[in-house]
Amino acid sequence: MLRIGVVGIGFMGMIHYLAWRRVSRARVTAISTRNAQRLAGDWRDVKGNFGPPGEVMDLSGVQKYARYEDLLADPEVDVVDLCSPPDKHCEMTLAAFAAGKHVLVEKPIALHPHEAERMTAAAKESGKRLLVAHVLPFLPEFAYAVDAIRGAAFGKFLGGFFRRIVSEPTWIPDFFNPNTVGGPIVDLHIHDAHLIRVLAGMPASVVSSGRTRGDVVEFFTTQFRFADPKLHVVAQSGVIAQQGRPFTHGFEIHLEGATLVFDSQALVGQTEGTGVPLTVLDKSGGSFRPPLGSSDPVDGFVAELTEAADAIETGRPSPLLAGELARDALVLCHRQTEAVRSGEIVAVAAVR
Repeated sequence: MLRIGVVGIGFMGMIHYLAWRRVSRARVTAISTRNAQRLAGDWRDVKGNFGPPGEVMDLSGVQKYARYEDLLADPEVDVVDLCSPPDKHCEMTLAAFAAGKHVLVEKPIALHPHEAERMTAAAKESGKRLLVAHVLPFLPEFAYAVDAIRGAAFGKFLGGFFRRIVSEPTWIPDFFNPNTVGGPIVDLHIHDAHLIRVLAGMPASVVSSGRTRGDVVEFFTTQFRFADPKLHVVAQSGVIAQQGRPFTHGFEIHLEGATLVFDSQALVGQTEGTGVPLTVLDKSGGSFRPPLGSSDPVDGFVAELTEAADAIETGRPSPLLAGELARDALVLCHRQTEAVRSGEIVAVAAVR
């Protein structure tokens, strides 16, 4: 039984707490937050853009620490689940390894590639696992695409178009600060950068154009260029000022024998979402919608945490949550920022 310490009780910390309770071979034994109300179990003020609302949690049997250092000293914690702000990920991960704990850290792995490199190096030195909670490959539509491509169900992966756009998240302080949250590329697009890295490997270079706000890119389009010139991958992401579109994401994935289409959009004032459910277009001109199972949004996180538990218990690298994959996704985000600023083709080279 893995004993979990959840650090940071915001929206994602709450979601992880709920998901861990559904992983049969894991148990949350401790939490850490500086918020006294939430430390006492009153999470009613926790809010997010999906999933269940905050509630009063029964934390009986769970150790409660206002100080992160005290949780690290708890011998009843095997795995530290970091849902802390991104600018704290590196230092808190290094401290957890020094305390002999495995680490699952929320995305992004860090704000800067050199921090991610320190984290992956420290994991190797400590002999502990570093896993990064990129949930996208575990959400039903994306999980189907990953499985189809890896299993060659429809032949070779030829490329695709990925999109992720939100209205400006005015509730997130310092969202456009590259040293605290990271802005739209590091906070938002990194989901698709990670997925592209998983599906296609590391690109050789990127070509990006877009608009900037201060030191970060606000909205952009990128072409990822690979050693195989026939592999064509494009992504578009960022924020818009109009609050009528809180969130949209989707893809069109091209395979030799099929095209996978998914487009999820939310518009304020609409009782039903718009877009296209996951649909497979086949070469004969037909189409079908594959069964995706439960619509519970927490299920994807349960699958993600189950994968993390498997990697820790078996000692095998995770093909979806490995720290090196998350580091590469962060590198891609920074290379795209360089490309937007310079207007030039930017090579995807070593971490810096």
